[in-house]
Amino acid sequence: MPTDDETQQRRLTGIGVSPGRASGPVVAMPDPVAEPPAGATLAPDADLDQAAERIATAAHDAQTELELAAARASGAAREVLETTAMMAADPTLVAAAQRLVRETRLEPARAVWQAAAGVITQLAALGGYMAERTRDVADVRDRIVAALTGQAPPGVPHSDHPFVLVAADLSPADTATLDPDRVVALVTRDGGPTSHTAILARALGIPAVVGVAGATTVPAGTVVLVDGAAGTVTLDPTAEQVAQAAALAARVRTFDGAGRTSDGHRVPLLANVGRPDGAQAAADAGAEGVGLFRTEFCFLDRTDAPSVPEQVAQYRQVLAAFSGRKVVVRTLDAGADKPLPFLTSSTEPNPALGVRGYRTSWRNPEILEDQLTAIAQAAEAETADVWVMAPMIATVDETSAFVERCHAHGLATAGVMVEVPSAALSSSQILRHAAFASIGTNDLTQYAMAADRMLGELAPLSTAWQPAVLQLVAATCRGGEQNDRPVGVCGEAAADPALAVVLVGLGVATLSMTARALPDVAAVLGSVTLATCRELAALATGADSAEAARQGVRSRLPVLDELGL
Repeated sequence: MPTDDETQQRRLTGIGVSPGRASGPVVAMPDPVAEPPAGATLAPDADLDQAAERIATAAHDAQTELELAAARASGAAREVLETTAMMAADPTLVAAAQRLVRETRLEPARAVWQAAAGVITQLAALGGYMAERTRDVADVRDRIVAALTGQAPPGVPHSDHPFVLVAADLSPADTATLDPDRVVALVTRDGGPTSHTAILARALGIPAVVGVAGATTVPAGTVVLVDGAAGTVTLDPTAEQVAQAAALAARVRTFDGAGRTSDGHRVPLLANVGRPDGAQAAADAGAEGVGLFRTEFCFLDRTDAPSVPEQVAQYRQVLAAFSGRKVVVRTLDAGADKPLPFLTSSTEPNPALGVRGYRTSWRNPEILEDQLTAIAQAAEAETADVWVMAPMIATVDETSAFVERCHAHGLATAGVMVEVPSAALSSSQILRHAAFASIGTNDLTQYAMAADRMLGELAPLSTAWQPAVLQLVAATCRGGEQNDRPVGVCGEAAADPALAVVLVGLGVATLSMTARALPDVAAVLGSVTLATCRELAALATGADSAEAARQGVRSRLPVLDELGL
């Protein structure tokens, strides 16, 4: 029973996106970089070329700062920082700003601001994934303007003690630079469960709640208790609540390398790997293999595709870390939020529904052929059990064509990603051809719910707890069962310990997640029987809403409170 003090506490609610409990004083993100005055122009005798060069210098400094931060980071954080650094290096914004200086005599900082506004408008008009890049452009703009005007650059504030960071939202670069030893929890007013902030908070193991109305009105220095599983922020917690949170945080949970339910039903727990340097860390964490090896890192920041030898060298690093174990390699998932100048178009009206994933091979088959050649050579050189899957498969014909190409390269275990509702509904036919399926719950949710997963306003729709999404997972598993084919999940849903139980109950055979989530998922799975998993799956799929499904399942899993999840 709550005490009188607890009953009277003010509590803010949002969407819990990274489990765990932590308490500390609030530190707010600094005010955004101020917009330079409109119409600010240079003096008549100003050297326009010199003024334009200042923009290039500031952009180079911003790029260097981001690259240095990327070099200190790893995994998803490094990928985000490198992507933002690449945007800072993109000559488009700098050239547009320099043109404004030379043609209209705009002051450099104002020219950068105006040029960025044009780029942001263009990206926003494209919608979907391209619209997500507007936040990155604004981040780069702010860094350049700060350098030009002597303002403090955007970024996480420094503090001499651990704190809870509160912000309207965080740029991907800001989130990637969070230090878990200093930032004990994260609260944002905006954002959704599959935003960059959410994904990176989970990767860093920082409790986080997003979509919290009123978050930015909490006075700096206020002590709060953040529950990243329940999605609550308690102001002025009691000493007992703080002590309990600290005790839970101090527990060290490890994964013994064998995922299972309490009655012995095996559920291999695998890791998602985005770069070669993340493979060994995942192996050290006990991952039973790799359920999603994203290969895009080989292709980013380039004007042409990598050679076969280049790809082989990179792939072998991941395979070597998992000798004798399964590694599921996803072929290039280009397009949408990962445009490549040599492969995708920048003029699609809706890139999320455009030529992305496997579809890029329709007009550029040589890219896929070279990649399959490289994967086959890497597999031949190492001892990992290599499986290959294609992203964004929507039809049976696409499935059979991809499987045929894999077999031609000697890759015997060829499967598909299920991210499109049509693939889930056609899984029985698709899995007559494919050896396995892996469900990408982020995109499956986005397409099933017609909700951009980056829009904070749509966050309640953008969750795999939606009963309709779970029913699509169930349909995919039925297709697998009919063909004796395994179905795994490699989306963010697999890292949610309560949702993992539901997925296993629906028939999911393997779960792949960020390596930090392995101990928590293993602990919760190990507390329930397979029969309980099935009961909770039926409860969730039959619920009237995502929140009803989530609360109903969590209320039946007392272990979550015991573990602080």
